[in-house]
Amino acid sequence: MRTFTRFASDERAIEGLPIRLIIVLVVGVASLAIMMSMLGGIGTLAETEVDVEVDPVTIDAGTTTDVQLTVVGEDGNTVEDATVIVMSDDAWLDTAVKGETSVDGTVTLSLDPELRQGQRTGSLAIDVVPPTNTDYVNEQDNTEIVVIEN
Repeated sequence: MRTFTRFASDERAIEGLPIRLIIVLVVGVASLAIMMSMLGGIGTLAETEVDVEVDPVTIDAGTTTDVQLTVVGEDGNTVEDATVIVMSDDAWLDTAVKGETSVDGTVTLSLDPELRQGQRTGSLAIDVVPPTNTDYVNEQDNTEIVVIEN
């Protein structure tokens, strides 16, 4: 007849197990770090961030001013058919003003901002909607237009 020993009293398999688990974990984490650094070198696939160049950057409150906005990609190339929207931030506009960039990536918008009572400076926010079916994205904040008291 066989005698069965209790599982709890069998220590043969447990003796080296904790250190082996730690070694496997360290090797796994190191391998993952190496693979992630290799992928990090590739960069983003098919996405180019856009930004806006503003001329002039500073405008007077209470005065209608034509502002030229140029949409450019990270590589410095201009972006055509992008929709540019200028809206109130710290300074106030009656309504948001929008326009679409031409072949050279520029659009000229007429802005008439106001400042709140007691306010000396403010800003207008600019948002860009990249053209559809392109690799352009607008995920970061864009340049602002500064409005000063005249």
